[in-house]
Amino acid sequence: MAIKPTYEELKKRVKALEKANRAYAGKAKTLYSELEERVRFESLLADVSAVFVNIPVEQVDGKIEGVLSRVGQILELDRITFIEFLKESGGPRITHSWAIDGIEPQPHMFTAKRYPWLAEKTMRGEAFFFSSPEELPVKAEQDKKYLKRTGVKSGLVIPYFTDNSLLYSVAFGTVRSSRSWPEDLVHRLRVLGEVFSNAILRKQADIELHKAFSEIQELKDRLVEENVILKQEIKAIKTHPEIIGESAPIKKVLTKIEQVAGTNSTVLILGETGTGKELVARAVHTLSSRKANTMVTVNCAALPATLVESELFGREKGAYTGALSKQVGRFEIADGSTIFLDEIGELPLETQVKLLRVLQEGRFERLGSSKTVQVDVRVIAATNRDLEKAIQEGRFREDLYYRLHVFPIRVPPLRDRADDILHLTWAFVKEFGDAMGKRIDTIPKKSLEAMQRYAWPGNIRELRNVIERAMIASRGRTLAMELPELSSIKTPQDLTLEELERGHILAVLEKTHWRIRGRDGAAEVLGLKPSTLYARMKRLEIQRPKNPSIF
Repeated sequence: MAIKPTYEELKKRVKALEKANRAYAGKAKTLYSELEERVRFESLLADVSAVFVNIPVEQVDGKIEGVLSRVGQILELDRITFIEFLKESGGPRITHSWAIDGIEPQPHMFTAKRYPWLAEKTMRGEAFFFSSPEELPVKAEQDKKYLKRTGVKSGLVIPYFTDNSLLYSVAFGTVRSSRSWPEDLVHRLRVLGEVFSNAILRKQADIELHKAFSEIQELKDRLVEENVILKQEIKAIKTHPEIIGESAPIKKVLTKIEQVAGTNSTVLILGETGTGKELVARAVHTLSSRKANTMVTVNCAALPATLVESELFGREKGAYTGALSKQVGRFEIADGSTIFLDEIGELPLETQVKLLRVLQEGRFERLGSSKTVQVDVRVIAATNRDLEKAIQEGRFREDLYYRLHVFPIRVPPLRDRADDILHLTWAFVKEFGDAMGKRIDTIPKKSLEAMQRYAWPGNIRELRNVIERAMIASRGRTLAMELPELSSIKTPQDLTLEELERGHILAVLEKTHWRIRGRDGAAEVLGLKPSTLYARMKRLEIQRPKNPSIF
């Protein structure tokens, strides 16, 4: 038989149930509050992620400040600080901060001197948090003192690394009351910080891009100046309308020019620097049906990688940051004519792909445009590089090489056409004689023999410079050739051509005290452009000594 509970026992049970209900109600309220906070934060995180994808860089700072305020209100925080660690010094710098009214956003700079333990954790890339300074270990005693002095009750610090370098950290803190930092909350705040970091990195990249664009603009202005004098250069070339020489190698070149000029086939001109590849290209154009239009010349080696595509194919206004106006590319300018791509081996791989399509289809798109441009352009390319070797090294596309290699013309170096040196010398003597008002009737036999023995690494350009200096030095009607070094140089049978070239360039560099540019610099002595000499020095592994002789 069951015993009925007494009144007092029932009363106790009722009270226990009421207490349990209140506890459950409190727990439910807490869970609801936490759920509501999480939902609000997740919604904020989604909004922030979407906003920072397309936000203009000039609005990044303002948006970050606004988001920090919303995060602080949602999580009932008192202070949030975004700290950047400078790449140059590694020191901290506060970039963004927020705090509730009446509290300084950041009363003291976060430094290793004030917070040695916390700074060490941050530099190791470890996120850390505390609900009270008392939770910190004994070795963080100095950190505890500073936290108490500044009134910090609880905090969370999350560092962010890129390429193994500490870039930023975000500090969340309270001063009115302590709070806990659940693992899921730490994860969500870490994601938020990553959004901020990416936005700031994009802003800094944009600043660097603007800086780079300014430099590119300077280069573009120089290109404009080069285009202005293009007609002057063509006029100057008319001084030598024909390729001078009667040797068998040069006659072979002239035959090839006549064979291909009347067609629209692509021509690839191969040869060392200074052999006259551009003159061959102009001869092909002049004998073609396109001669009524000016040939457009592009020195691919002179264009930076970031500029070459827009220069060749053009761009639309706004194609990239800093593209303030529309620009017509060289291929459009050359429509109906010929484009000469000098130093084609220097083109970046990504531009080679677009060039391949132009050669195949005669079509391309300007940067920033989806509209296809159709052109009728004959392509003549030239290079002093070994393109087959460049293909093996992955620096030149094999498919582009075969598209260019339709009709190759190899221009011989001057050392292989020694019989033409006399003809070329007289041509240069006449050119400089007319310009200087001098008349030369005689060239000493010893001087001519010395020139014919010399290897001429700078080829015709070097010969021209030598003759110009001789014309300046000449007082009578005999060409005063001063070639003590050249007359004594004989090509050793046991040296390769590359070794001979390297030795001669080194000798000239020593003589000019390693001064490359300017009058009487190594580039001028060799008859090369400074950029070409730098490229040859790199190929031949010639490096300036740490302490070059100055005597």
